[in-house]
Amino acid sequence: MLDAAFAELFPVAEDTTPYRRLDGDFAAVDRFRGQDMLVVDPAGLTRLAEEAIRDISHLLRPGHLAQLRAIMDDPEASPNDRFVALELLKNANISAGMVLPMCQDTGTAIVLGKKGERVFTGADDALALSQGIANAYTSLNLRYSQMAPLSMYEEVNTGNNLPAQIDLFATQGSAYKFMVMAKGGGSANKTFLYQQTKALLNPASLMAFLEAQVKTLGTAACPPYHLAIVIGGTSAEANLKTVKLASAKYLDGLPIEGGKSGHAFRDVGLEQEVLEMTRRLGIGAQFGGKYFCHDVRVVRLPRHGASCPVGIGVSCSADRQMQAKITADGVFVEALERDPARYMPDIKDEKLGGDVVPIDLTQPMDRIRATLGQYPIKTRVALTGPMIVARDIAHAKLKERLDAGQGLPDYVKNHPVYYAGPAKTPDGMASGSFGPTTAGRMDAYVDQFQAAGGSMVMIAKGNRSQVVTDACKAHGGFYLGSVGGAAAQLALESIRKVEVLEYPELGMEAVWRIEVENFPAFIVVDDKGNDFFRPA
Repeated sequence: MLDAAFAELFPVAEDTTPYRRLDGDFAAVDRFRGQDMLVVDPAGLTRLAEEAIRDISHLLRPGHLAQLRAIMDDPEASPNDRFVALELLKNANISAGMVLPMCQDTGTAIVLGKKGERVFTGADDALALSQGIANAYTSLNLRYSQMAPLSMYEEVNTGNNLPAQIDLFATQGSAYKFMVMAKGGGSANKTFLYQQTKALLNPASLMAFLEAQVKTLGTAACPPYHLAIVIGGTSAEANLKTVKLASAKYLDGLPIEGGKSGHAFRDVGLEQEVLEMTRRLGIGAQFGGKYFCHDVRVVRLPRHGASCPVGIGVSCSADRQMQAKITADGVFVEALERDPARYMPDIKDEKLGGDVVPIDLTQPMDRIRATLGQYPIKTRVALTGPMIVARDIAHAKLKERLDAGQGLPDYVKNHPVYYAGPAKTPDGMASGSFGPTTAGRMDAYVDQFQAAGGSMVMIAKGNRSQVVTDACKAHGGFYLGSVGGAAAQLALESIRKVEVLEYPELGMEAVWRIEVENFPAFIVVDDKGNDFFRPA
């Protein structure tokens, strides 16, 4: 009777992923109790993980690149949409050189593995996969972002980007299949769970709810997004895991209709409806327009009658994931695009629309602010000169100085502050990948710092709170939005010199001084209380 009632929760269609085989003999077939067994050398797991992290840190799927190109070809795209899309395509071409990663936040490594019951490794699979992940992060120009808690309040960087999130499952068959992801903090922070009720499950209520929540995503996670929405779930954690997999297009092969057995399905009609809604919001690809999202996935799950979890999450412009597998034929990883130049349009920057205002950062801060004050929000600017780089921990240390009555150091007063944390610098280059971090994490410091004469011009990505807008109006400050997701492009084309200024023991969280040339940004918040994300 159970066979008749049981159904696979995620009945995904046959895998059509394009793969490439890795060199080496890591798999063989042996006999056990009359059955063929796939015997996998643990070194194959290590090699798979290392190669996967290497590729997803530098390469993108062809489909993602085609979506960026489609923005360039769409006459309805705004000039800012096209500008961001072109910057991201340039970035993809640079990172495809396999030296500079596409994003400075090279992420938390995540591995989902499904091991067939006729697969034998004879080893600690998580350990072998972790070794490959550590090999990639320590040998490549990637960033270590994992913080180990020494106590509830004290932390130290692990120095190899471990631990990874590794989830291994037993399943049927004689293959070992994987999804490998690198999830940066910006997009991970835009994952939300809402505990709703049956009352949400009608078209009017659901669309009103989704529009209200999708607006709150903002631009801090580097749109255009691959947006995932999951409704239902056997538990809250099952809902959120489904969000992550759906955002990576791992569940694209689900059925498009439900049934009494309780299997998951995609609602493709609602996907299109939500996509059209996101295009009406006007947020666009970071600075206004149509392309807040590339696409939308909506997955419906079974639920307990008294519970209706709704999960929302995104995959950002660093769309880093791939599938991989080990079969009797060897070790395979998904074939990502190695020639992104074929997606580049024949277009010049000056055809993108909108004047670009050059800003000389060697001037005194009062003159820099006076120049910015002549232009409205959404104005494109090109910054040339010195900037200070400081993010979370550095801001906390500067606040300690203020609270102790020591004041702010002159470098915070005399130069714009760029919220960022670099990846490792490759040999012979001025900078590693060095894109902006999420601005909102520093919002709590702005009023106090500006009152003390610092942080008068800030550069980062994403929207800010009303506290920042009020502080800029009160103290005469500005917030400039940089293009999120183009870290390799910024490193190669705009950053000319990088040096540690203070707190070298903090690693990438140190205070840095950098020299930039034609660094692209937009005026998002001005000294008059105008905020691009909150129209008057």
